Amino acid sequence: MTTTRETLKASLSGVDFPASKDQLVEFANNNGVDEETVRALRAMPPADYDNVTEVVRSVPLERGEEEGQSDSDKAQQNRQPQKGGLAEHQAEVPANPIVEELGENRGS
Repeated sequence: MTTTRETLKASLSGVDFPASKDQLVEFANNNGVDEETVRALRAMPPADYDNVTEVVRSVPLERGEEEGQSDSDKAQQNRQPQKGGLAEHQAEVPANPIVEELGENRGS
Protein backbone atom coordinates (compact mmCIF):
# COMPACT_ATOMS: atom_id res chain seq x y z
CA MET A 1 0.00 0.00 0.00
CA THR A 2 2.43 2.66 -1.07
CA THR A 3 2.51 5.47 -3.55
CA THR A 4 4.83 8.34 -4.26
CA ARG A 5 4.44 11.93 -3.11
CA GLU A 6 4.32 13.15 -6.73
CA THR A 7 1.67 10.61 -7.75
CA LEU A 8 -0.44 11.49 -4.72
CA LYS A 9 -0.25 15.24 -5.35
CA ALA A 10 -1.08 14.82 -9.05
CA SER A 11 -3.96 12.47 -8.26
CA LEU A 12 -5.55 14.92 -5.80
CA SER A 13 -4.92 18.12 -7.76
CA GLY A 14 -8.65 18.64 -8.41
CA VAL A 15 -9.94 17.96 -4.89
CA ASP A 16 -11.86 20.68 -3.05
CA PHE A 17 -10.45 20.84 0.47
CA PRO A 18 -11.30 20.36 3.29
CA ALA A 19 -12.22 16.79 2.46
CA SER A 20 -12.83 13.62 4.45
CA LYS A 21 -10.99 10.36 3.87
CA ASP A 22 -14.11 8.94 2.21
CA GLN A 23 -14.37 11.94 -0.13
CA LEU A 24 -10.71 11.58 -1.11
CA VAL A 25 -11.08 7.85 -1.84
CA GLU A 26 -14.27 8.49 -3.85
CA PHE A 27 -12.55 11.27 -5.83
CA ALA A 28 -9.62 8.95 -6.60
CA ASN A 29 -11.93 6.12 -7.71
CA ASN A 30 -13.96 8.43 -9.95
CA ASN A 31 -10.92 10.00 -11.61
CA GLY A 32 -8.95 6.94 -12.69
CA VAL A 33 -6.25 7.09 -10.03
CA ASP A 34 -3.99 4.03 -9.98
CA GLU A 35 -4.93 1.21 -7.59
CA GLU A 36 -1.81 1.57 -5.39
CA THR A 37 -2.66 5.21 -4.66
CA VAL A 38 -6.32 4.37 -3.97
CA ARG A 39 -5.23 1.64 -1.53
CA ALA A 40 -2.85 4.07 0.17
CA LEU A 41 -5.70 6.58 0.57
CA ARG A 42 -7.89 3.87 2.08
CA ALA A 43 -5.13 3.18 4.62
CA MET A 44 -5.30 6.74 6.00
CA PRO A 45 -6.92 7.42 9.37
CA PRO A 46 -10.54 8.58 9.13
CA ALA A 47 -10.33 12.36 9.46
CA ASP A 48 -10.98 15.61 7.64
CA TYR A 49 -7.96 16.88 5.73
CA ASP A 50 -7.46 20.59 5.06
CA ASN A 51 -4.96 20.26 2.20
CA VAL A 52 -2.76 17.87 0.21
CA THR A 53 0.11 18.30 2.69
CA GLU A 54 -1.99 16.76 5.48
CA VAL A 55 -2.93 13.89 3.17
CA VAL A 56 0.73 13.29 2.26
CA ARG A 57 1.61 13.13 5.98
CA SER A 58 -1.05 10.46 6.56
CA VAL A 59 -0.48 8.20 3.54
CA PRO A 60 2.19 5.48 3.51
CA LEU A 61 4.64 6.73 0.86
CA GLU A 62 7.14 4.75 -1.15
CA ARG A 63 10.70 5.78 -0.43
CA GLY A 64 12.40 6.48 -3.70
CA GLU A 65 15.99 6.07 -4.71
CA GLU A 66 16.52 9.78 -4.01
CA GLU A 67 16.20 8.85 -0.33
CA GLY A 68 18.87 6.18 -0.71
CA GLN A 69 16.65 3.13 -0.46
CA SER A 70 17.38 0.14 -2.66
CA ASP A 71 14.82 -2.39 -3.89
CA SER A 72 15.88 -4.85 -1.17
CA ASP A 73 15.44 -2.13 1.47
CA LYS A 74 11.93 -1.46 0.14
CA ALA A 75 11.12 -5.19 0.28
CA GLN A 76 12.33 -5.40 3.87
CA GLN A 77 10.27 -2.35 4.81
CA ASN A 78 7.18 -3.93 3.27
CA ARG A 79 7.69 -7.10 5.34
CA GLN A 80 7.66 -5.14 8.60
CA PRO A 81 4.28 -4.12 10.01
CA GLN A 82 3.52 -0.42 9.94
CA LYS A 83 2.02 1.47 12.82
CA GLY A 84 -1.56 2.53 12.36
CA GLY A 85 -3.22 5.51 13.89
CA LEU A 86 -3.45 9.23 13.44
CA ALA A 87 -0.97 11.50 11.79
CA GLU A 88 1.26 13.30 14.28
CA HIS A 89 -0.50 16.62 13.78
CA GLN A 90 -3.86 15.02 14.69
CA ALA A 91 -2.79 13.08 17.78
CA GLU A 92 -3.72 14.39 21.22
CA VAL A 93 -0.64 14.88 23.36
CA PRO A 94 -1.04 15.10 27.14
CA ALA A 95 0.11 18.33 28.73
CA ASN A 96 3.42 18.41 30.54
CA PRO A 97 2.64 18.01 34.28
CA ILE A 98 5.38 20.46 35.28
CA VAL A 99 3.93 23.14 33.03
CA GLU A 100 0.46 22.42 34.43
CA GLU A 101 1.68 22.80 38.00
CA LEU A 102 4.08 25.72 37.65
CA GLY A 103 2.72 27.52 34.61
CA GLU A 104 4.25 28.15 31.20
CA ASN A 105 6.13 31.36 32.14
CA ARG A 106 7.75 30.49 35.42
CA GLY A 107 10.63 32.72 36.47
CA SER A 108 13.89 31.64 38.05
